[in-house]
Amino acid sequence: MPEWRVKATCVRAAIKDCEVVLLRTTIRYFTHHSVKYFWNDTIHNFDFLKKLLYGVNEIAVKVPSVFKLLIKEVLNPFYIFQLFSVILWSTDEYYYYALAIVVMSIVSIQYVMLHDMVATHSTVRVSVCRVNEEIEEIFSTDLVPGDVMVIPLNGTIMPCDAVLINGTCIVNESMLTGESVPVTKTNLPNPSVDVKGIGDELYNPETHKRHTLFCGTTVIQTRFYTGELVKAIVVRTGFSTSKGQLVRSILYPKPTDFKLYRDAYLFLLCLVAVAGIGFIYTIINSILNEVQVGVIIIESLDIITITVPPALPAAMTAGIVYAQRRLKKIGIFCISPQRINICGQLNLVCFDKILEEATEEETALHNRIMPTVVRPPKQLLPESTPAGNQEMELFELPAIYEIGIVRQFPFSSALQRMSVVARVLGDRKMDAYMKGAPEAIAGLCKPETVPVDFQNVLEDFTKQGFRVIALAHRKLESKLTWHKVQNISRDAIENNMDFMGLIIMQNKLKQETPAVLEDLHKANIRTVMVTGDSMLTAVSVARDCGMILPQDKVIIAEALPPKDGKVAKINWHYADSLTQCSHPSAIDPEAIPVKLVHDSLEDLQMTRYHFAMNGKSFSVILEHFQDLVPKLMLHGTVFARMAPDQKTQLIEALQNVDYFVGMCGDGANDCGALKRAHGGISLSELEASVASPFTSKTPSISCVPNLIREGRAALITSFCVFKFMALYSIIQYFSVTLLYSILSNLGDFQFLFIDLAIILVVVFTMSLNPAWKELVAQRPPSGLISGALLFSVLSQIIICIGFQSLGFFWVKQQPWYEVWHPKSDACNTTGGGFWNSSHVDNETELDEHNIQNYENTTVFFISSFQYLIVAIAFSKGKPFRQPCYKNYFFVFSVIFLYIFILFIMLYPVASVDQVLQIVCVPYQWRVTMLIIVLVNAFVSITVENFFLDMVLWKVVFNRDKQGEYRFSTTQPPQESVDRWGKCCLPWALGCRKKTPKAKYMYLAQELLVDPEWPPKPQTTTEAKALVKENGSCQIITIT
Repeated sequence: MPEWRVKATCVRAAIKDCEVVLLRTTIRYFTHHSVKYFWNDTIHNFDFLKKLLYGVNEIAVKVPSVFKLLIKEVLNPFYIFQLFSVILWSTDEYYYYALAIVVMSIVSIQYVMLHDMVATHSTVRVSVCRVNEEIEEIFSTDLVPGDVMVIPLNGTIMPCDAVLINGTCIVNESMLTGESVPVTKTNLPNPSVDVKGIGDELYNPETHKRHTLFCGTTVIQTRFYTGELVKAIVVRTGFSTSKGQLVRSILYPKPTDFKLYRDAYLFLLCLVAVAGIGFIYTIINSILNEVQVGVIIIESLDIITITVPPALPAAMTAGIVYAQRRLKKIGIFCISPQRINICGQLNLVCFDKILEEATEEETALHNRIMPTVVRPPKQLLPESTPAGNQEMELFELPAIYEIGIVRQFPFSSALQRMSVVARVLGDRKMDAYMKGAPEAIAGLCKPETVPVDFQNVLEDFTKQGFRVIALAHRKLESKLTWHKVQNISRDAIENNMDFMGLIIMQNKLKQETPAVLEDLHKANIRTVMVTGDSMLTAVSVARDCGMILPQDKVIIAEALPPKDGKVAKINWHYADSLTQCSHPSAIDPEAIPVKLVHDSLEDLQMTRYHFAMNGKSFSVILEHFQDLVPKLMLHGTVFARMAPDQKTQLIEALQNVDYFVGMCGDGANDCGALKRAHGGISLSELEASVASPFTSKTPSISCVPNLIREGRAALITSFCVFKFMALYSIIQYFSVTLLYSILSNLGDFQFLFIDLAIILVVVFTMSLNPAWKELVAQRPPSGLISGALLFSVLSQIIICIGFQSLGFFWVKQQPWYEVWHPKSDACNTTGGGFWNSSHVDNETELDEHNIQNYENTTVFFISSFQYLIVAIAFSKGKPFRQPCYKNYFFVFSVIFLYIFILFIMLYPVASVDQVLQIVCVPYQWRVTMLIIVLVNAFVSITVENFFLDMVLWKVVFNRDKQGEYRFSTTQPPQESVDRWGKCCLPWALGCRKKTPKAKYMYLAQELLVDPEWPPKPQTTTEAKALVKENGSCQIITIT
């Protein structure tokens, strides 16, 4: 025990004065979301656990025991409250509803079982290289980072993340990226000894993903020279792999910071405050009536359980679950259901190059392409007898051009090119062929081989919307052998090339693209193009599909980084007149009549403009022109040559100005942007991928409006359900409070009938309303704390309390009223024919809890109808959901409950009355209660569906829109921002200054009075390099 000996014989001292030092070798770590973290003393922080604590290489989704599940649920505040409610109800002998809540809680415990996904991570035997090149077979669960794994020739399913160091592999990565086309993985290039510093680059799975084999992907084929083994070094195992991250993203979804959920908790606090008032009132009233202490405590606490409904979490989830099912039916799959509500708030959508579509139609022009470019080896060709000498020449000619690929350098979005090293069969020298972005290829070619008019020709084609790819070739030295080529860096190959020419391709727009974009424009949703194509091609496509109208101005921002002591600067160029929209179904600018709220000549003459820039310029602007970023985000429409990380930065920049951003792209290059967006949707053939929260099996952007429609419907459903549950709590709270005043209460089966037969049935059927068939310009409010919603809830509370109080006090004024007792018979001759009084004649003991009385019966019937009335009033239809009469389950449930309650009220059934503890009342009073209910229904539905919808909701929607205008057909979204600011300018300059909440609206208001914005043509904005911490300053000079 050296530690105790030192502590006993020495005293603690400073490190400079100590003679004995105790070294702690214990590694401190913890496990969070299936990943282990350990304390790194060098950086004084927790880091991913390394060395001996990697753990087993497995993705085990373990099913916890029932005890652990209960403990987990108990830690949830709602379930703590539910447990408290169940205990309280049990002490009050309210066993039936307590049992129902327990069953609901157990059923609502959702645990994601990813059997299909985890099953592919089964234990297999793999080969690893040990010391002295020995091959050892081990189980895949024993793999740890650093092991050298041998990839079998016939392929395998990768049990871990590994980086290739020898050979190439053809891999199917559809599970991760959604790309159904197999990709080629090459070995990690060796650092070049000729280029200084290139070996300093550290390996990164994202940067070097073309050399990384990801867990869960299928290796279809491997290849290497001279029979060498294809090897890969294990870099990540278990839940740290890409597949493990996918499983973790489903098991532990990212918390959604959404205003609706924050407001929901604030609203619950308000209900708790109301419950506190009832709690105090119950105690005082019970003390004054000399009620027993135990009864006072139970009834007082019972008020709290009534006001805060325990079934609220399940009720709020119902709309999202139904929306998720509807999305699945149309081919959209979701791994983060909470984001469905957020998609209802999207007001900007970014699209990748998926707006274009390549077809298999042969459209080669001018016969400049040889008839046969690639064919099988000669021995595999079928025997044929050509008919003529010319055909014989074509048949024999390609035999001398058989080419084999020796080395492939895959396409890199950062380098914007790819290349191959090939050799003609029988030739000693090898050839290098390269293709890629014209500007990138031209920079790697010999200047004398690049035509003088290269830039002009390139601009001519890109302005017409063509996709242009450049080709280059180089004859390699004869000293380069097959073995040397396998280890040479791509920089040594991709230089000093001979420029060969340009390939011009036209990708026509998908047939549905213009219509989808037009629908988004009508819905006042901005659309932005984020693509890897060239600038002018992207601008042309944006015009063709309707993102940029023909009369709009396009301002190209060309940002240059600091160089040779000069500060960074932005050159502003106005794009020349491009070709008009070539697509037949593109948006027609003449068919866009705009009706302004405040028509004026200045409004009509206001010119719309769009910014366009490439990825390099965007990076420079982010670094050196931070104060210009929000302005460019407000009008930026085209972002070309964007790298994957730049797309993510763009999404963040748009979110920083308070846009709700959606992203639609492929899973290969857009993973970061898809995850960062509020609603990222990947076009894939799989149901779930690590790329994005949403995955569409339909390779079309038509999934975007469908997702937004369902998101809006789910959001409105959440509002309706929350409002209904709030009214349910208040109605029942007030019913119990009224009855407490006469030392009465609702009976157990009355509670059970209301809570189970009415509330649960209504909640889970009113959430079934499908989404409205088209998008509208209005957006639903994002939170519960808004004027219209609060007024809706408060007005219904006042109406329900008023009519319930009317019935409670009016029954006491009836001439037949008396304090009820078992021998009471208030039924007159009119109602006697409908009343079976056999149970009255029985010897009935006095009701100990005073449940059976005229006030209880009156309050029970009126409140039961009120639940159904507010359910109908809150079941909103247009413009976000289908009308409630198309929700057949809801209609049937409400009609059935109406008929049942009406029947037992007008035509009592003795057995039902005995169970529900209802007493006999005269028939005239039953008719009177029916009149009260009918008037209540008329007032509630009139206030909710006419006054609120015609006045307050329109005010809220007009405020939430990106502009205050009315339109008949298509409307450019960005114009609405400008016009919104123009309309609000008098408010801004007047004494009653109106400041919009969204940053982009406030910015639009400011830019209207900025004389220097937008920048003038042929001007330059320079960054002032001095004060970096306070943002860049700009100097505009006319050139």
